[in-house]
Amino acid sequence: MNVSLAFTRIFFGILSVLFMTVFAMAQLDGSYFVKASYGIGFGLVIIALLIGFDILFRKFNLRSFNIAIVGLFIGYLMGIALDLLFSMIIDISSISTTVHDDTIDIIRILLFLFGTYLGTIFTLRSSDELYVSIPFIQFAPSEEKQKDFLIDGSVLSDARILDLCATGVLDKAVVVPRFVIKDLYAHIEIGNENTKLKSRRCLDTLKKMEELPGLKLRYNDTDFPEVKDIHSKLIRLARLVDANLLSADISKVEMSSIEGIKIINIHSLSNALKPLQDTGEYITIKVQRVGKEPRQGVGYLEDGTMVVINGGGHFIGQTIDAQVLSVKHTSSGRMIFCNALEEGQHNEPE
Repeated sequence: MNVSLAFTRIFFGILSVLFMTVFAMAQLDGSYFVKASYGIGFGLVIIALLIGFDILFRKFNLRSFNIAIVGLFIGYLMGIALDLLFSMIIDISSISTTVHDDTIDIIRILLFLFGTYLGTIFTLRSSDELYVSIPFIQFAPSEEKQKDFLIDGSVLSDARILDLCATGVLDKAVVVPRFVIKDLYAHIEIGNENTKLKSRRCLDTLKKMEELPGLKLRYNDTDFPEVKDIHSKLIRLARLVDANLLSADISKVEMSSIEGIKIINIHSLSNALKPLQDTGEYITIKVQRVGKEPRQGVGYLEDGTMVVINGGGHFIGQTIDAQVLSVKHTSSGRMIFCNALEEGQHNEPE
């Protein structure tokens, strides 16, 4: 908990205790000690409720709150309109003489609540189509906005996301769409065994992410019922909230330029952080299989980098020394080409 949040809670706690104590001293009967005790007790209950609501809504963003306020306002106008229409019908007809006044009041209240609820629900469901602007006024940020990270199901299925979140590199908010979670639960119910296992692993990863203290994790309730494809929903949501998409699906990286959304792939990030091997450097590698060319062997480093060894085809299953010839970067990662060293050729200086 940061300092500003702690100060705000303490400040409102003192105000709640102070106001309720003054109210109890002025309105209640009894001794000063009893009235002060009631006031302090009521103040503590109020601040406990406020902190409870704060914890309950801490993962909801400001945009959802603003949309709810706008929806209530639109619903209020709709309720007032229905009430006025009903009042006009009553005035120009003879219903008021045959129907009891209490019944008319109940109908007016029901119409007002119906209009308010209907307007609020319509606004929340069409939040992606709602644009509020001030004519002739344009607000431009003084510096470039840092975007949040929107994650998909493929990231949750990769355990490396926990290590990435723990490093503190994702300093902005990590947004998890609710429709991604619904899709995971649907796969658990109707999928095959492999799909069920993968979906459960994704949900376990999400629970572990919630427990990370430095991670700003929140959920987004925006959905697009007319869109069936999860990837299309993610693209629309990323455009709506102006966020970058964090994915572990290699096929989505190629679509980033087409969709106009920046997609960060954790496989590419992992490849970029692999240790570099310079030309002429000596490495120790285990030859695991035969290569495509004659007398060529193939091995792998601890991080999964493929190493092609010229002259290593005779050392299958053995660990040998090799000298780096070149490093080739491909779309799927990095490949290292080496020459196998004969015994006595390893002259690396200390």
